[in-house]
Amino acid sequence: MFFGSIPALVTPFSDGKLDISSFSEFVEWQIASGSHGLVPCGTTGEAVTLEPDEHRLVVETCVVQARGRVPVIAGAGSNATHRAVQLAEMAKAVGADAVLIAAPWYNKPSQQGIFEHFSAISKVGIPIVVYNVPGRTVVDISVPTLARIAALDNVVGIKDATANLDRVKLQRQACGGDFVQLSGDDPTALQFHEQGGLGCISVTANVLPKTCAAFQIALRENNMARAIELDAKLQAAHKAMFVDASPAPAKYLLAKMGFIKNELRLPMVTANAGACAVIDQALTGLLEQENI
Repeated sequence: MFFGSIPALVTPFSDGKLDISSFSEFVEWQIASGSHGLVPCGTTGEAVTLEPDEHRLVVETCVVQARGRVPVIAGAGSNATHRAVQLAEMAKAVGADAVLIAAPWYNKPSQQGIFEHFSAISKVGIPIVVYNVPGRTVVDISVPTLARIAALDNVVGIKDATANLDRVKLQRQACGGDFVQLSGDDPTALQFHEQGGLGCISVTANVLPKTCAAFQIALRENNMARAIELDAKLQAAHKAMFVDASPAPAKYLLAKMGFIKNELRLPMVTANAGACAVIDQALTGLLEQENI
């Protein structure tokens, strides 16, 4: 169902408002560059700063622009279960192929609370990709809890951003071979695949979609020599994407590339000068390969 290079898309702003025209063009470029799916309104998309009508417009624009050529996995997480249900219903209504749902953040729910959160959302009737990112949510979705969640109707996979590669095998054993595992950690995507992963929901793919797609294709075709070569080239880029608070580095580069304005919503701010210098040094050669 889901595989390959799936960028966690940035959300363009202009003078504080959504820049939907730039977003549509950006989505089209991503598809033309070989991305295998799209995630609007995730963490990288500054979703928590969007008003409900803005969130809907971003997801709907992505769906309309994609025109079924690649799947759209809409970010629909919230730390209030009823809001997550509403976002999932919205994503379903505008035609998204699935929703990406993180464990509730800040609240620090128990494992039972996490399970019941996903149980409520599963009733919406849209495929769910679970998002485990304890570095942001504070809570970890344990393997036994994930197995219970995976057994719910409509739960199809996980974006695993723990960077714990032992989890891939354990989750496959607990959830079954048909449960889709996608990396949420660009630097370890190669090793994630070796343990049974099928792709990566990627920050770096915002700025290097062709290279990230080629890397994932090499993995899918079991061309490990090519995959290792591309992975080595991408490592500096992966590091650069987090040299300042994400998505500031990605937005800085995309602005230089002419796709969007270098604008974020508070509390996120633009990358500082030192970070920009590191980003420029890390990405110059790779950007040339993208034919920018």
